[in-house]
Amino acid sequence: MKTKILALFLLVGSSVFAGPRVFFGVGIGGPAFGYGYGYRYYAPPPPPPAYGYAWVPGYYYPVGPRYSWRTGYWAHPPYAGAYWVGPRYYGGRYYRGYWRR
Repeated sequence: MKTKILALFLLVGSSVFAGPRVFFGVGIGGPAFGYGYGYRYYAPPPPPPAYGYAWVPGYYYPVGPRYSWRTGYWAHPPYAGAYWVGPRYYGGRYYRGYWRR
């Protein structure tokens, strides 16, 4: 009888300190985004074809109901001092990329 009571006290006593633990985590990313979760690796751009060219990085653009990927490319700026402003999605609207002074 004493051993049953002692076993009961040990069981109840150990469960008091165990307490419930709840963990909640959110992960963004996946294997499709690169070699690890949440990381996207880009290859460095190839060397420019000639002096005066600027690298336009790749971007997604809308084609009908979905988006398509445009790979990066070298482009000659339309005027001196111009730089590329990439396309963006802001406030529910898509804004195309453009050259800016």
